[in-house]
Amino acid sequence: MSITQFLFYFLTVLALFSAVMVVVSKNPVHSVLWLIAVFFAISGHYILLNAQFLAIVNLIVYAGAIMVLFLFVIMLMNLNASAEPQKNNWLKLAGVIAGGCFLMVLVSLVKQANELNNIAVTMGTGEIGLIKNLGKALFNDFVVPFEISSVLFLSAMVGAVVIGKKA
Repeated sequence: MSITQFLFYFLTVLALFSAVMVVVSKNPVHSVLWLIAVFFAISGHYILLNAQFLAIVNLIVYAGAIMVLFLFVIMLMNLNASAEPQKNNWLKLAGVIAGGCFLMVLVSLVKQANELNNIAVTMGTGEIGLIKNLGKALFNDFVVPFEISSVLFLSAMVGAVVIGKKA
């Protein structure tokens, strides 16, 4: 077994175990911490797939910023079991049906994965997902939409500051 296969299996077991612990944990803070472990394992998978940009963005945006916000919100809400409303049986049944539909979609995607893998192998030169290629595409082919989106983000930040100053 090569080191790549070992890393893949280790990261897969870590991601699955952490995902189960997110659902099973009684304490919401522990669930968020397990979710951070899931994001780290997924970033490891991205690195194994030669998609370094996705791995770094996943770590910075999801494991860094969003999970910190989740932790702050959970700690500020002061959640306890006595304040949680009781769910009726129809809501539980809807959750089981939605979960079953999601499981069917996942099973069908796993069955199609071999075909999609063959298509991906025949298309590329092994440099798919590299940051260098993404940068070339952004600044050569998509420079105008990239600049428009940066102006949009700048105006949103200015708007947030203006709204925050008025309050």
